[in-house]
Amino acid sequence: MIRPPFPPFEADTAAQKVQAAEDAWNTRDPERVALAYTEDSVWRNRDRHLVGRARIVEFLREKWARELDYALRKELWGFRGNRIGVRFQYECRDREGQWWRSYGNELWEFSEEGLMRRREASINDVPITEAQRRIFGPRPESEHGVLLPVY
Repeated sequence: MIRPPFPPFEADTAAQKVQAAEDAWNTRDPERVALAYTEDSVWRNRDRHLVGRARIVEFLREKWARELDYALRKELWGFRGNRIGVRFQYECRDREGQWWRSYGNELWEFSEEGLMRRREASINDVPITEAQRRIFGPRPESEHGVLLPVY
């Protein structure tokens, strides 16, 4: 399986990878998202450590079962060779109706086939009111590459 664009990345191809990841995650489809990762992909997500595509699918199913109305924005932060740094924000609500905004950074490493073989994510959560929401569903095409202000 291959997933262009391939490393080494340039500004435009790194931005394409970031936007493709945002678009896939906003589907909330664990199987679709997991296809971007190698079979033996290694993840650190907050305090969880995962290895393998099957564990990624399981993790994402659990995530989106508790993070309702999930909507994500990613922004390219930097790149070099086969690595990309990303900052992101997402909003969701829990089953009790509390809304959350999560801020994070990810470090990605890719195989020659363009699949992500390593992902490290550090994330902080902030409770917000429904009136404070800024992210409503997938990004409109006209806003690709633009991240909402952090405050």
